[in-house]
Amino acid sequence: MILEMKVPSPGESITEVEIAEWLVEDGDYVEKDQAIAEVDSDKATLELPAEASGTITLKAEEGDAVAVGQVVCLIDTAAKAPEASTYEGGDEGGNADAEQDLAKDQKAASNKENHEKAPNPAKETYASGVASPAAKKILAEKNMDASSITGTGKDGRVTKDDAVKATPSMGTPTGGNRGSSRSKMSMLRRKVAERLVEAKNTTAMLTTFNEVDMSPIFALRKEYKETFKSKHGVSLGFMSFFTLAVVRALKLYPAVNSMIDGKEMLTYDFVDVSIAVSGPKGLMVPVIRNAENLSFRGVEAEVKRLALRARDGKITVDEMTGGTFTISNGGVFGSMLSTPIINPPQSGILGMHNIVERPVAIDGHVEIRPIMYVALSYDHRIIDGKESVGFLVAVKEALENPTELLMDNDIKRALEL
Repeated sequence: MILEMKVPSPGESITEVEIAEWLVEDGDYVEKDQAIAEVDSDKATLELPAEASGTITLKAEEGDAVAVGQVVCLIDTAAKAPEASTYEGGDEGGNADAEQDLAKDQKAASNKENHEKAPNPAKETYASGVASPAAKKILAEKNMDASSITGTGKDGRVTKDDAVKATPSMGTPTGGNRGSSRSKMSMLRRKVAERLVEAKNTTAMLTTFNEVDMSPIFALRKEYKETFKSKHGVSLGFMSFFTLAVVRALKLYPAVNSMIDGKEMLTYDFVDVSIAVSGPKGLMVPVIRNAENLSFRGVEAEVKRLALRARDGKITVDEMTGGTFTISNGGVFGSMLSTPIINPPQSGILGMHNIVERPVAIDGHVEIRPIMYVALSYDHRIIDGKESVGFLVAVKEALENPTELLMDNDIKRALEL
């Protein structure tokens, strides 16, 4: 029986996918549920499992865009699984050895023939690379050196014709590799590019900046991170502090937790935080649902779960759909400051950056503190300057006073210790 395998729908609104890579060869025997291909949609990379056991016939090439429901391969379910070969000798083993020896002999003969046919290099003489008087004049006008040209005259002399044909290089040649390569962008990467351009072209995007003294969070993590990890199995990182600070700020400034829908402004009474993470196929933005209901432990556990799924290529379309606000942590790559681009149709994105010890004025004295620059990019069509600045100041206040504003002055209760 021949089974036609069709492209399943990876999610709502997705009409086609791209064959990123076949994991099997045409004619291979595959087992049921074995991953036979990786397919890219405009939101994620997913594995395509075999629907039955049998011999596979591929009907699409890598890089092909195929519609949902289109046949991509055939599986002959009547085919039997091949038996494993364990030959140590005998006729078949001898034939294989003979074929290998024959291949080696043919390769050696080919190398010998190529060696015999290879022309002898031109003999170097006193005239090699020396320009004739007429050639010297032309090369001087071109500001070129005769040594950079291969002469075609007697004994390698550079002739007038060589000088006329010579083209000055754009810059100084170094003798290094100047090759290039071309590769097709994945569907996911192309979609990311389209969304970034869309955000720049369709929003009135502005960015406001501030700085955060991370000393209080450093002190809390130093005192409680080992106990937190031993009890909950996850680290007490910066993302939980930032996520809960964002939740508090969004409650104070709900316009930042809104988006434009036609001629209306849609404001949410829940907070779904998108977190930008780098996966093997590029940037992915999984969503922490109802972050307003999560504790420090809940946020850290969800961040770890989503990051691992993104890293392993197992993230689903549903897990990356529907965020109301985004947090992007460029600091993990060493970024000091940036202007993050809004993730449409959202209206705001918070950029975190690296933490560097800097001199700051504290009560009239200069002290060295761990400082992080933060940036809020926002859609000025629905978020005014007062709201954007107020939101970022609220985030700063919560991060610089987490015990009172994020933990209600009860650290152990907040950390569930």
